[in-house]
Amino acid sequence: MIIDCHGHYTTAPRELEAYRQRQIDGLNDPSEFSSEALKVTDDQIRASLENAQLKFQRERGTDLTIFSPRAMGMGHHIGNAGTSLQWSRVCNDLIYRVCSLYPENFAGVCQLPQSPGVPPTNCIGELTRCVEELGFVGCNLNPDPSGGHWSDPPLTDRFWYPLYEKMVELSVPAMIHVSASCNPNFHATGAHYLNGDTTAFMQFLTSDIFKDFPTLKFIIPHGGGAVPYHWGRYRGIAQDLKRPPLRELLLRNIYFDTCVYHQAGIDLLTKVVPIDNILFASEMVGAVKSIDPETGHYFDDTKRYIEAVPWLREEDKRKIYEGNARNVYSRLKASPSVSKANRAPS
Repeated sequence: MIIDCHGHYTTAPRELEAYRQRQIDGLNDPSEFSSEALKVTDDQIRASLENAQLKFQRERGTDLTIFSPRAMGMGHHIGNAGTSLQWSRVCNDLIYRVCSLYPENFAGVCQLPQSPGVPPTNCIGELTRCVEELGFVGCNLNPDPSGGHWSDPPLTDRFWYPLYEKMVELSVPAMIHVSASCNPNFHATGAHYLNGDTTAFMQFLTSDIFKDFPTLKFIIPHGGGAVPYHWGRYRGIAQDLKRPPLRELLLRNIYFDTCVYHQAGIDLLTKVVPIDNILFASEMVGAVKSIDPETGHYFDDTKRYIEAVPWLREEDKRKIYEGNARNVYSRLKASPSVSKANRAPS
């Protein structure tokens, strides 16, 4: 089985965005919008997936996508905590419907109702609902709910600890994933996303958070941002700060995905980061949707890059494609979404 750990519902029916716009328009006049229901049919959901994510699964030979609401759309900086909770529940319920319609193709990961300056304890109820009632296997955690201004404490601050305690209790990991940037200095997918990945790694490097939470697991997406390219820098910083080696300090708890869209990048990732810490992912249909004119294939067809790495053994590929995801997303073992028989990577 090939598990793609990073998928977003970027092709959701237009009614979802229209709902969000009505919610935003109603912020200054609550009478304009009062928790109305999202009206999307099962047929609309099917149509939104059949010629997109499901089509690419079939063409590229992947099996299961760990699926969450559109990252750019989380918009935690919009409105207040009530706005965020309402929007998160609507988005998560839609992901649940996707997983219910296609239980062999998708497993759910939830959006958290974060809001700038609001303690993450506010997220515990929705995380619990999604895991215990909807069967989700993880969550996305935004290290910067302010949308590019970084006004909340670092991820290693005790501000976040109540949420981490619940994650450990529920045995779910978090993918560190920012949302849209409202700061014009930072292009969302080209800068803000990668900044968030790199910043989170550095926060973890300078902390003892994993002494407090030895089983807490995080996935840093987009290949880890700048981290693999600057692995020597981070090893050196850790050494200068009298920190333990990275393998001991972080690599029991931090994992990286393969959302890197060229062969040299994947080659570097698999050379630098231990195989046990790499999870297959493509983020399709996501940040880069086009075909690479140099190869004739989609940039985000990351399975091609994995297959082309000459030093990867079959055992390594099995870990990247499935084994590591099952280790990190431990609730996959009990999920009906992965009930079909395992098969060797094709």
